[in-house]
Amino acid sequence: MRETGHLRWSGGLAFSGASGSEGTIAWEGADGLPGLRPSEAVLASLGACTAMDVIAILVKKRQVVERYEVRLEAELADLHPKVFRMIEILHEVDGPEVAVEAVRRSIELSATRYCIVSATLSSGTVEIHHRYLVRNAEGEHRAEVVVTGPLGRGVRYDDGAAPTRPPSQTG
Repeated sequence: MRETGHLRWSGGLAFSGASGSEGTIAWEGADGLPGLRPSEAVLASLGACTAMDVIAILVKKRQVVERYEVRLEAELADLHPKVFRMIEILHEVDGPEVAVEAVRRSIELSATRYCIVSATLSSGTVEIHHRYLVRNAEGEHRAEVVVTGPLGRGVRYDDGAAPTRPPSQTG
């Protein structure tokens, strides 16, 4: 399977992009044109990927969700290329009858099995904390589900192999 994308320069540091599935996005540059910074697009992609997984699984589990939001916060390295060091994902799920275990398991499956963006980021140097806040008739419930990364820790691969550390670049 292959994914495709195409970018077109809009002037300055601004670009517009399209995917093979005809989705579009605008990236902003220093000139202040509206759009996402590339690092924000990575976070938004991670949020969208895991949110789509989680809500699809919750629907299959016949959970009635009244409100669902995903919040992401990232810690970046101080020096260039300023890679993501740590990302926190908080799934906020509301519904009077929503089962906490259903939410927990849905997040676990997304984080360890289904979300391509999470698996890709987790295979590098970033550590991703997957958490939830469930509000139901019994009150508020918070917990961390799983931590994935760095180097593929916590991610389940169909072939059973996790990414490995690249060979040392030293002499």
